[in-house]
Amino acid sequence: MRSFVVNLECTYPGCGEEYSIDELNKLCIKCGRVLYARYDINAAKKSLSKEDLIHRDPNMWRYFEMMPVKDPKNVITLGEGFTPIFHAENLGQVEGYSNLYIKDEGLNPTGSFKDRGMTMAVSRAVEAGSKAVICASTGNTSASAGMFAANENMDCDVYIPEGEIAPGKLSQAYQFGTQLIQVKGNFDDAYAKSLEVTSQSNGYTVNSINPFRIEGQKTILYRALEFMNWEVPDWIVYPGGALGNTSSCGKAIMELYEWGWIKKIPRIAVINAEGANTLDVLYNGKFEGTKLRWNKGEPDMELIERYYSKMQKDDIRPKTKATAIQIGKPANIIKALRALEFTNGVVITVTDNEMLDGMTIVGLNGFDCEMASGSVPSGVKKLIGNDIIKKDDKIIGILTGRQKEPLLPINYHNEPSNLFARPPK
Repeated sequence: MRSFVVNLECTYPGCGEEYSIDELNKLCIKCGRVLYARYDINAAKKSLSKEDLIHRDPNMWRYFEMMPVKDPKNVITLGEGFTPIFHAENLGQVEGYSNLYIKDEGLNPTGSFKDRGMTMAVSRAVEAGSKAVICASTGNTSASAGMFAANENMDCDVYIPEGEIAPGKLSQAYQFGTQLIQVKGNFDDAYAKSLEVTSQSNGYTVNSINPFRIEGQKTILYRALEFMNWEVPDWIVYPGGALGNTSSCGKAIMELYEWGWIKKIPRIAVINAEGANTLDVLYNGKFEGTKLRWNKGEPDMELIERYYSKMQKDDIRPKTKATAIQIGKPANIIKALRALEFTNGVVITVTDNEMLDGMTIVGLNGFDCEMASGSVPSGVKKLIGNDIIKKDDKIIGILTGRQKEPLLPINYHNEPSNLFARPPK
């Protein structure tokens, strides 16, 4: 196997600055925009066919040709990425639709999709000779970064919002020897602090601003479509937090379409939490009546900054029990806009109660998921109710992680007024 990665390239069409894949730039030095890994897809076509995948190891590195690690010896893997898809027939019967497929990312080693991006980021760190990684986290990222760093005997510093992380997620980070640094405020504050320290220390950040994280996360869709025998669904539905998954899904669709492995472009649906719905507000024109769009690589950055300024002025802070997506300033909002434009995507918001109902429905049908993933069935239900998704549309819903906050389902089921509660007798 060999990688057909060529370089890192600025996604802004008016810039297009290129960088060596060996550099650890997170943003374009010239214009400050995000970077993407680019591949020689024509060469990759000649090297890898769909049939070749049958004989490869059951992990995400089976798509090595379209990954940015040059030497397979530098791959740090713990078996992540070969997660299953289930036809959620029972779930459909409850909610009135029958063509929903569930991609269960909670079956990765630390229990979330984060392992895909982190194995890639840490592998690239190893290839670049880095000895330490830095990130901010609402929980799952800290667990994943800690696990892969520990496996390579690397230092791992994680900045967390004080008092905002589920104990189940914190315990994983501690177990892997992670150095946790508490920051007063929310995830956005912790993230800003981590970037400040990274800049000052020349450290290696493994948050999703890292272009290599996206390369790992895009394999969610690679694996999903491989499982579906490359029959493309009508919709891919994701919870929306930092929007790394939205941007990575869009990138995967662009690559596979150019490759010719898919002939149809599925639509992306992003589901925000009511208390952290920046993308919904901006994308759907709920702030100043202007809809934020990719706009051929020239999104209205001033609109974003004006909204962020308003958030600060009015002390609007993200607040939801779904801590995995409790993010007010999504790091990947620009890349997400590009994905939404390419796929004619949609963005909606659901309440905490709707997510809790959704999480419970998933559980009652034999799957385990965190509250943020409860946005998937509740979001699909709302989109069907709004006649955006049709009842016979084929849907792949992504469960981003398993349940690590045990009090959420306990409290839900002990409250008889909740829709699907089953209090003890």
